Amino acid sequence: MLKIAWSKEYAHHLPEGHRFPMLKYELLPEQLLYEGTVTDANFFQPTPLSEDRILRVHDQAYWQKLKHLQLTPSEIRKTGFPLSQELVDREVHIMGGTVEASEFALEYGVAMNIAGGTHHAFTDRGEGFCLLNDIALGAQYLLDEQKAQKVLVVDLDVHQGNGTAQIFKEEPRVFTFSMHGGKNYPFHKEKSDLDVELSDGIEDAAYLALLNQHLPQLLDHVEPDFVFFLSGVDVLATDKLGKLALTTAGCKERDRIVLELCHQNSIPVVASMGGGYSTRIADIVEAHANTYRLAQQIFF
Repeated sequence: MLKIAWSKEYAHHLPEGHRFPMLKYELLPEQLLYEGTVTDANFFQPTPLSEDRILRVHDQAYWQKLKHLQLTPSEIRKTGFPLSQELVDREVHIMGGTVEASEFALEYGVAMNIAGGTHHAFTDRGEGFCLLNDIALGAQYLLDEQKAQKVLVVDLDVHQGNGTAQIFKEEPRVFTFSMHGGKNYPFHKEKSDLDVELSDGIEDAAYLALLNQHLPQLLDHVEPDFVFFLSGVDVLATDKLGKLALTTAGCKERDRIVLELCHQNSIPVVASMGGGYSTRIADIVEAHANTYRLAQQIFF
């Protein structure tokens, strides 16, 4: 069964007019249920991640400041969210969702988190709507518990996974692959194990050719026994922040390539949703929903 992490805490209240589309965390599960892609049995309520797990990736000093709502105004601005206890609780639930999803993926081949993909969170700070790094925490959990020996991060959000790259820069058991807009945020890039920088306005064919060029080679070269897939839909032409020009069909084909390669090679995969900032919320939800439809078709 496709297991999906979701909690009502994911749909956190933000000030009127905030540019982050928090509504998608309500609409996406509703859409998947309405169309029959999933049932209530597919969803699980994540357990908040424990402090000792958080500290396997994040600095004690940063976590204490975050936990006690003591970030400076500058640090809060960089996260993009007003700081509150509810926000911290949300993040800790999302982190638990990805870690628990990794266990389900080991059992079923694939699992998903309705939220997550918080790849701009560094060891010691948050940025870009990310306070803690769920993919890093999931990968570290699998390594600590000896449930994976080599993890591949496939980060296809339009923005570079700078936090994930920083966290694992000296960890040879985690290979970070980020395919992102070369002239987009973050303007200071970290060094992933493999960075593929995309030109503004790239369309489906050229984008998919690059993915097909690199990902099969990476699976052969890295030989991962687990994949974390960040399936951000901010690659769409309709995205306000993306600067790329993929269609919804192109984005779906991107997801098909990743999920089919994992399935064909018997590599468990967890998908976290990442970003999406199209003007129409329906465009965001449809592109995210395609990832779930494909997971059902390919794995079940």
